[in-house]
Amino acid sequence: MRRSTGVVPTGPSRWSARAPVAGRQARRHPTSYTLESMMSSSPARVFAALNAVRPPDQASPVVGRAVVIGGSVAGLLAARVLSDYAQSVVIIDRDDPQVTGERPGVPQGTQLHALLPGGLLQLEHLFPGFREQALARGAVGAPPAARRNYLDGRLKVVVPDDADSLAGTRPLLEGLIRQRVLRLPNVKTVTARATGLVFDGAVTTGVRCDAGGAPGVESGDLVVDAMGRSSRLSEWLAQAGWDRPVMRRMTVNLNYATALFQRRETDPDATIVLALHTPKMSSDVAGAAFFAVEDGRWMAMMAGYGDNRPGRTADDFVRRLRDQFPPEFGEVAGNEMLGDVRTYRHADSRRRDFHRLKRFPAGLVSVGDAVASFNPVYGQGMTAAALHAACLSTYLRSGPDLGVPARRFFALQKVVVDVAWSMSTSADLALPHVDGPYPRGYRLSSWVSGQIVAATVTHVPTARRFNEVVSMREHPRSLATPGVLLGALRANRRAR
Repeated sequence: MRRSTGVVPTGPSRWSARAPVAGRQARRHPTSYTLESMMSSSPARVFAALNAVRPPDQASPVVGRAVVIGGSVAGLLAARVLSDYAQSVVIIDRDDPQVTGERPGVPQGTQLHALLPGGLLQLEHLFPGFREQALARGAVGAPPAARRNYLDGRLKVVVPDDADSLAGTRPLLEGLIRQRVLRLPNVKTVTARATGLVFDGAVTTGVRCDAGGAPGVESGDLVVDAMGRSSRLSEWLAQAGWDRPVMRRMTVNLNYATALFQRRETDPDATIVLALHTPKMSSDVAGAAFFAVEDGRWMAMMAGYGDNRPGRTADDFVRRLRDQFPPEFGEVAGNEMLGDVRTYRHADSRRRDFHRLKRFPAGLVSVGDAVASFNPVYGQGMTAAALHAACLSTYLRSGPDLGVPARRFFALQKVVVDVAWSMSTSADLALPHVDGPYPRGYRLSSWVSGQIVAATVTHVPTARRFNEVVSMREHPRSLATPGVLLGALRANRRAR
């Protein structure tokens, strides 16, 4: 784990999702960074610049043909960016791109998802009108007054000027992204299984693939690995004589359970309700949430760690919602359950440090979970993928030499990965069953984080800043200031 560089928030980001406020973002984030200036800037400034990245006004081809391996969210967003900088883009994926709903390649797709504001901001940049289209298809908007957030049973303060949230199932959100990408005239898909890379000396020139027993090669001037947390890129590099990135892991042993319930209310008072139990609660359920989603349904979830697997059966799921959480959860549980409880297990968070490699082929980059996948309870996956796409856009906008390794891209991407990794792992280290490794200064940073999190229950300014960080709109260093800490300490003293 990297050394701690400041205060990092604890608590699940997925359960505190917010949509972007355009005015606040425009004031706060710079819009005219060049790649050269970003390379010499602080991580906080780079992160702010990436949040402000927009597509070019007109296509600026610097790549002939680009090949993306993997057609999930990270691959689709990479293809969208590449459509501005490549003459043609091909996406290789095992799943038929025309299939809607659940996809075999997305085992977590049945679980509750929320799009963090940093990701929604990027999607609006890449796909103008995305939010309105999602709402038209049944996604549910949630203004601050329609959100309720509990910490250890205490209802947290509402941030009145916070941004709207957007709730919908993973198939709805991913399906809309896929539809928008596949409408681009220079993007096509190939239904096949990628089996390896093709090299010409020190340059990647294509991808070997197998389409139903028919082997072939998709050639490209730039190859993007978006194969997810089980990416085979490391093995392919080693087989070809290249260095493979070291993988860092943090074991979390998260157990998820999600169920759908009928929703009678067309316009419910509360559309997103979240309840987190901190370790001091000594509960076998880490938390629960329910969102209003498309087709007149509630989607509810609960999570536990280690040997705790709450909600595996319908009876256990309903009982726990009624007995261990605020009354709203029991009201949802009183509706008809639609289908079975769906479970998911996440063993560990993992990170591949491509930026550390001394030997790496040109014409090759990696994005999304293939680089870093985090404890999914923090909801960082889609937003991190969107920010990786912003890194790719910034890199390609500079007109790079594709005949040399993409080290500048990986340097930008490291800033995004560091932010998400530090937030998720610092929160995981507070769990009783997680035993390090602890970064230098962890006890102090953990105490400070605890004070800030506690203040979000009663103090609007602290809650506002905290929301901006956990939603990946602001760098964690914006919390590591004397003013924020003093405000939190005063709020906690008044609350006592």
